[in-house]
Formats: sequence, structure tokens, C-alpha cells
Amino acid sequence: MAEKKTYVADIERALYDIRDGDNAAYKSESGLTEAVIRDISGRKQEPDWMLNFRLQSLAIYNSLQLPAWGPDISSLDMDRIVTYVQPDARLTGKWSEVPEDIKGTFDRLGIPEAEQKSLGGVGAQYDSEVVYHSIQEELVQQGVVYTDMETALREHEAVVREYFMSLVPPKDHKFAALHGAVWSGGSFVHVPAGVQVEIPLQSYFRLNAAGAGQFEHTLIILEPGASLHFIEGCSAPKYNVTNLHAGCVELFVKEGARLRYSTIENWSRNMMNLNTKRALVEKDGLIEWVSGSFGSQVSCLYPCSVLHGENARCEFTGVTFASRGQNLDTGATVIHAAPHTSANINTRTISKAGGAATYRSAVKVTKQAPYAKCSVNCESLMLDDESRSDTLPVMDVEGAEADIGHEAKIGRISDEAIFYLTSRGIEENEARAMIVRGFVEPIAKELPLEYAVEMNNLVSLELEGTMG
Repeated sequence: MAEKKTYVADIERALYDIRDGDNAAYKSESGLTEAVIRDISGRKQEPDWMLNFRLQSLAIYNSLQLPAWGPDISSLDMDRIVTYVQPDARLTGKWSEVPEDIKGTFDRLGIPEAEQKSLGGVGAQYDSEVVYHSIQEELVQQGVVYTDMETALREHEAVVREYFMSLVPPKDHKFAALHGAVWSGGSFVHVPAGVQVEIPLQSYFRLNAAGAGQFEHTLIILEPGASLHFIEGCSAPKYNVTNLHAGCVELFVKEGARLRYSTIENWSRNMMNLNTKRALVEKDGLIEWVSGSFGSQVSCLYPCSVLHGENARCEFTGVTFASRGQNLDTGATVIHAAPHTSANINTRTISKAGGAATYRSAVKVTKQAPYAKCSVNCESLMLDDESRSDTLPVMDVEGAEADIGHEAKIGRISDEAIFYLTSRGIEENEARAMIVRGFVEPIAKELPLEYAVEMNNLVSLELEGTMG
């Protein structure tokens, strides 16, 4: 008798797919030209050095080719992408002053409620601009700066100029150059030496416009001995045209500092998510990544940790869920560049209904990193025989003293496990969902409660439908 197949149908993500009307105050011309770059910079009233940086990035973009590896993104037509959409709203620190349609979107996503219950500060970006930003007065008194990037460029220009795209230079790859040319919005955080930010800060990025791109820039600087948990959320409604996300995250973790960077990415199925994230970790510093990748047609996301100081550490925990029509290429990169550095990479990938999930990692141990340690563990779960899961680890070890390990597992939900649960009165659908939730539990437990609930809800949405 033929083996029984499992099929899980997709459903619409009603909450995330609610669209607002096209009420933008201004949109740039589609395509990527010098005139568009000058227009964006002029509207933001940027200093000359930033305009020159944008124009240089555009020249680099035009000189570089698309990556020759990873998912096929050749269908991306930049001539059809609108790179700047200014919402009909001004930046404010009061929810009551946010326009009703935009406020309604963030209300549905639970941002104000989360701010009241569990956050020390919130930034909310709508299309290309931040429309709301707040921070608790107690943190301000401690010298913590948390604001949008445009405000940071005006009020902390010297710091921004020193750090901006120094860790992810435009020449790094074609989409880093694109970001340098058209970036808009994002978050700036500076935590003084020794300050412990006990309550998380969160920025949420919502792309509403069809056929547009979002290019927010996040710059976080933790001075020696400081600590912070920063949460990034993102979503977009579904359209029948391609949208693009090419944000950039630069994290500077100085001596003895500790940063946890948590992300739940829930882009729509017409999104190409080509994001770049990188952290520079100095002596005795720690970077912790917690990453959940849902949605999007294509994702290329490999947060990179450069362990630059002795005893610098990295912990990476991630989950990726790929369904019909999705090709999600995710993973992590670690560069050991100092003695006694260590890293742990722990990921889970799930694929169903013909989705493709690829785990891609790169671990490099330089000659300057004796006694480096790195453990990589990736587990993949395929829910049917249509789907695909690939593991592509790369390890480049230049020193003989390194301790490097890699473990990978790929499998399906076992009939024995389903039989065990159903024999105890649990419906088969719920039994399968329980197994999947258990599979991602190591990631969920690393998130604050509200965001662990959101991730479990996303898993449940993906699993709803018919099985048989």
C-alpha cells in the first residue's frame, strides 16, 4: 500500500494582509537613477557628504553583478521598483497624532499594547519613513539615545558619519550598494558605557505600498559594559507585484557589552527579502541573534558576527518556515578574528507544500584566532514529499588549534509519533501541529513572551488547512 501523504494547505494571513489605501504624500519615480537619489536626499535635507555617499553607492551598484549563487532573483526589475514612499504623516511621539489609517494598522499589529506592557521604547516605520518614536524617560536620564536615523543624522551627525556603513560597506555586494544609495528610515541606538537597558526596545517596519522597496538602516552602538535587547518586527500585505526589502543592520558591541537582536520577519509572498545584518564584537563582548523567517517569496539572510576581540562570543538561534512558492535561503556567518573566540549556531528549518528551505552557513577562523571554538547544528523538517531542504555549510579554518563542529539532521514527522499522540485522544491535525511547535520550541523560548506567541501563531497559520 502506498505511503499516506501529508498535505497542508496555505491560507491567507488576514491580519497581516489588510491593506491601507494609497495615501502617500509623495512617491519617487520608479527605477534607480541619479535624479531619484538627489530627490530623496534633497527632500531629507541631508548634508553634502551623505548625498555624495549615496551617489558613490549608486555607481558601485551599477558596477556589480547579481550574486551567482543562492535563489534566483533575476526577475527583480529595479526599473519597476519605487524606492521612496513618503507617508502622509509626520514623525510624532504620541499615538493620538498618528493618522487614523496608519495608526489602525499598528493597532492591529499590537504595537501600542506591546509598548505599554513590555517595551522601553518603540519605533514604527510606515513605508519609507518613521512615523512614531518613543523612549522611556528613565532611559533618557541614563544617556540612552534611541531615535530614527534621520533625526540621528541631524542631532548626532559625527557619530553617524563615523559608523554608517563602515561595517557593511556598499562594495560588499550589489544590494548593500543599493541600500547605500536609497536607504530611508530605520533606527539609531547608542547605549553609554556600563548602562544596562533592562526593558527591550523595538522597531517595527511596515511596507504598505505596492511595487515599492523598503530600505531602513539600523545602527546600534553599545559602549563597553553596556547591555541591550533590541527587537525588530516587519510585515507587509500581499500584492500581485514584486516588493523589495533591502535593509541593513550594523551592530557595534564593544568590550564586555552584550546585545541580543531578535527578529520576526513576516513579509508577504510577493516580497524579495535581501537583507544584510552584521555585528562587530570586541573583547569579552557577546552578540545573540534570535531570528524567525516567515513569508516572502525569496529570502537571502545570513546575519554575520565578526568576533574581533579576545573571548568575543556569538550565539545564533533561528527558525525558517518555507511553504508553496517560497525559496528561503537563510543561515549565519561567523568570522573568528581573535584568540579564544567562540560561537554556537542552532537553527531549525521547516518546508511544506513544495517550499524550499536552504540553510547556508559560513564559518571562518583566521590565523589571528587560535583556540577558536564553533559549534553548528541545523535540523530540517519536511512535512511532505513535495518540499525541499538543503544544508550548505562552509568552514574555512586557517589555524590548527581550532575546535569546529557541524551537525545536520533532515527528516519527516514520523508515523510512530503521530500514532502515539492520536492513541491518546489527540486529533491528527493537532498532533502534527504539536510536533512542529515542539520542533521550533528552542527558538520560541528565546523570545519575549509576546513575540514567542506571535511566532507560534505564525506556525499555526502555516499549518492550518487540510491534511490527508
